Amino acid sequence: MLTSMFHFVRPVSILAGLLALSAWLPAQAAIPIEHWTHASGARVYLVASPSIPMLDVQLDFDGGSRRDPAAQAGLASATAGLLSAGVAAQGDQPALDENQLSEAWVDLGAQFGAQASSDRFSLSLRTLTEPVLLERAVALAARQLAAPAWPDSVWQRDRERTLAALKEADTRPATQAGRAFARAVYGSHPYGFEPVAATLNAISVADMRAFYRRHVAACRAQVTLVGAIDRARADRIVGQLVGAVQPHGCAALPAVAQVQPLARSVNEQLSFGAAQAQVLIGQPGVPRNDPDFFPLFVGNYILGGGGFVSRLTTEVREKRGLSYSVYSYFSPGLHAGAFQVGLTTRPDQAAQAVNVARNVVRQFVEQGPSDAELQAAKDFLINGFALRIDSNRKLLDNVANIAWNGLPLDYLDTWTEQVQRVSVADIRRAFNRVLQPERMVTVVVGAQP
Repeated sequence: MLTSMFHFVRPVSILAGLLALSAWLPAQAAIPIEHWTHASGARVYLVASPSIPMLDVQLDFDGGSRRDPAAQAGLASATAGLLSAGVAAQGDQPALDENQLSEAWVDLGAQFGAQASSDRFSLSLRTLTEPVLLERAVALAARQLAAPAWPDSVWQRDRERTLAALKEADTRPATQAGRAFARAVYGSHPYGFEPVAATLNAISVADMRAFYRRHVAACRAQVTLVGAIDRARADRIVGQLVGAVQPHGCAALPAVAQVQPLARSVNEQLSFGAAQAQVLIGQPGVPRNDPDFFPLFVGNYILGGGGFVSRLTTEVREKRGLSYSVYSYFSPGLHAGAFQVGLTTRPDQAAQAVNVARNVVRQFVEQGPSDAELQAAKDFLINGFALRIDSNRKLLDNVANIAWNGLPLDYLDTWTEQVQRVSVADIRRAFNRVLQPERMVTVVVGAQP
C-alpha cells in the first residue's frame, strides 16, 4: 500500500543531508526488490541503493493491536514503547538504562525504535553504512531485541503519562466521536479496541514480556532493507537481528476473526458542549489485498480524498458552506478496515451536513464519477507518484507494505499503469460491491438536540 504520510548532530547530520537524494534513482526507473527466505524462516525483502551510504531496516511481526486481549487494549503499543527503556546485562556487557541506551544510539548516529499498528509489531533501524558504524549499530539493535530490561518503574511512569493524555483527550468531541464510531463499525473485532484507564491498569510488565516473546518470533519475521548493501551483507544482518529473538520459539498464533458487515444502519447522537459538532459516517470497507483496491483508491480520491477538488468538498463546503473541511478514506489492513467520511460543522447545521454527505456518497455509489473527474484524478495521482517514494523511509514503507500484504514484487513498477487502467465502470462496480449507503454508521457528537 502506498503511503502519503511520515536530526541529530554528529554522524546523523549526514543522514539529514542525504535523505532528499536517497531514492532519486528508484523514482526514475524500475525498483528491483530481491526476495528470499533466511535460514531462520524470516522472509527478506531488499532494495539495494548503493549511491547513498545509509541503510533502513524494518522488522515486522504479527503482533499488532489486533492481538491485544479485549481487557488489555493497548498491550501491543505499551510493549513497543517499553523496548527503548533499557537493556539487561549480557555476558561482559553491562546493563544500560533508558538514558544510557539513548546516548549509545546518538553516539552511533543511528536510530532504533518500535511501534505497534493495528496489524504489525514493527522495529526499525536507521544507520550509516560505514563498516564500523554499521557493525556497531546492528549489534546494539540485536542486543536490544534480545534483552529488553522491562523496567517496571518506567512503565509506571509512562502509564501515568498515558492516562493523563487519555483524560485530556476525553475532553475533545473528536475523541468521543472516534470511539463511538469504532465500536459501531467493528463491534467485538479487535480493530475497534481502544485503550482506556481500565485496560491500561490491567497491563503489567510480565504481560508485556510474555506478549513480546510470543509474537516477536524469528520464524514469522518479515525483514525489509533499503540501502547501500548487497544481498550477502543483508543476509548476515538479518541473521544477527532475528537470531536475537530465535530463543522465543515459534508457537502458533490463533486466527483472528474477520470484521463482520453491518446488518443495519446505526445512528448515534451524543451531546457535548463544543463549538463544533464532529460527524463521522462509514462502515467496514475492505482488506488491503482486495482485488478492487485501485478502483476504490482512485474513486475515493474523487469522492473525498482529493481535498478541495473532491465531490464532498464541492457539495458540503463550496456550495453550502456547511464545513471548512470534509474528507473520506478507506483504511484497509489484514481485515476490512473502515470506510469513513468525516467533517466538523456548526451544531445547528449538523443534520443538514449529514444529509448532504450521505446523499453525495449514495449518488457516487450509484453513478460513479464523470469521465472528466476520472481523468483529473489520474493525472494528479500519476504525476505525484514520485513523491510517494522520494526517500529511503518512504520506499521502505512501501516495500514493507508490499511484502506484508502479499502484493506482487513489481507493484511499484506497475502502479501508474494500474491507476491508468481504472475506468468509470470499474469504480462504479467496486463502490457498488463494497459500500451500502443504507447500512452505514453515523455518529454526531456535539449537535444540538
